[in-house]
Amino acid sequence: MILPIYLYGSSCLREKTQTVAPDYPDLKQLIANMYDTMYNADGVGLAAPQIGRSIRLFVVDADPVKNRDSRATGFRQTFINPQILERSGEMCSASEGCLSIPDIHEEVVRNDVITVKYFDENFNEHLDTFAGIVARIVQHEYDHIEQILFPDHFSQLKKKLVRRKLDKIRTGKIQPEYRSRID
Repeated sequence: MILPIYLYGSSCLREKTQTVAPDYPDLKQLIANMYDTMYNADGVGLAAPQIGRSIRLFVVDADPVKNRDSRATGFRQTFINPQILERSGEMCSASEGCLSIPDIHEEVVRNDVITVKYFDENFNEHLDTFAGIVARIVQHEYDHIEQILFPDHFSQLKKKLVRRKLDKIRTGKIQPEYRSRID
C-alpha cells in the first residue's frame, strides 16, 4: 500500500523516534508499504518519520543510482534500530534531495565511509561498513530518525537561498507528484 509522505513543516519529521521491538504490530507489512511508497515516489530511501511513524526504521534501495557508484548495484536493505558506530573516510560533497522536501537539491558534505549496527526485517543483527553513495544514502535516512533534515546541513547562506522554497513546501504551495501530506 502506498502511504502519504509527510512534507517539510510536518511535526512528525522532528519527533523523537522510539526503538522498534520485534513484536511491533504488523512490522513486515509496514516495511513492505514503505518500499512501495518509496518506489512510487522514485526514491532510494525512506525513513519511518517520513510516513508519520516516530520509530527507528528506514529502508534503502540504492540500485537506481548504480550508474553513479557500482557499490549501489543491487543494494536493498531494511534498517531497524540502526546505530552509526563510526564515520570515517574522506568528507565528500554531493547533491542530495529528499522525498519530504521536493524540488530542492543541494550539496551536502558527509563522510564517505560508515560502520552501522542494525537489525534487518527478520531481526537478524548486522554490523556492516558502507562506502560511497550507499554510505551517503544510509546517513541521509539515519538523519531522519535523529530528527535531522538535509537542509540542517546547509550553510547559513544556502538556508537563506532556499527559505522561500521551504516555506512554499510547508504551506502546501509546492506539491510533489506522489502522495503526500502536511500535518
